[in-house]
Amino acid sequence: MAACEGGDKAKPGKPRTRALSEAEQKLWGAVVKDATPLARRKPAEAAPMPAAPEAPKIVTNTKKIPVFRIHTETTKPVPAGPPPLTGLDRRTSQRLARGQIEAEATFDLHGHAREEARGVLLGFLGRSRARGLRCVIVITGKGENPFTRHTLHSTRFHEAPEHSGVLRSALPSWLGEPEFRALVAGFQPAHPRHGGGGAFYIWLRKKR
Repeated sequence: MAACEGGDKAKPGKPRTRALSEAEQKLWGAVVKDATPLARRKPAEAAPMPAAPEAPKIVTNTKKIPVFRIHTETTKPVPAGPPPLTGLDRRTSQRLARGQIEAEATFDLHGHAREEARGVLLGFLGRSRARGLRCVIVITGKGENPFTRHTLHSTRFHEAPEHSGVLRSALPSWLGEPEFRALVAGFQPAHPRHGGGGAFYIWLRKKR
């Protein structure tokens, strides 16, 4: 298509503008005469940011805090008690039972009450051991029961109802006490020729 003569060539991509005619200006004025301009909107205020939490305050206690100390006592070693009664070896026991060993000292408890007899017996054994003696005889008596006259000899002590001697029954118990165990290694009933059921061989520990 040929271009219009005497007119400007239209430029592509750019809208054409022209001035309003007098009739168009009157019409536009009549339109906007009663128009009210819109109020400008204020920009929305941003919500206030929450305040940051305050850091916890560290309170320093200037007062002295008492220190409690536990006092531990040093445990002292408990001294070992006297050794137990070890008894007599088999050969010595047999020789005593056969009357082949003679006692080095004899002590008679007749005439002593029970508690008195314990004290004097302890003293006798202590003196005997201090002298270096090993075998002593202690006479307790058999008691008044008629059955005790028929007591058979044995290397072991047997407690039976017919053996009613007070000191005879008490002596084995005394020898098991710590004070006596420190002095005595063992004991057994004496041979009939040395008193039988009414006497005891007592084997003392070696003198240190």
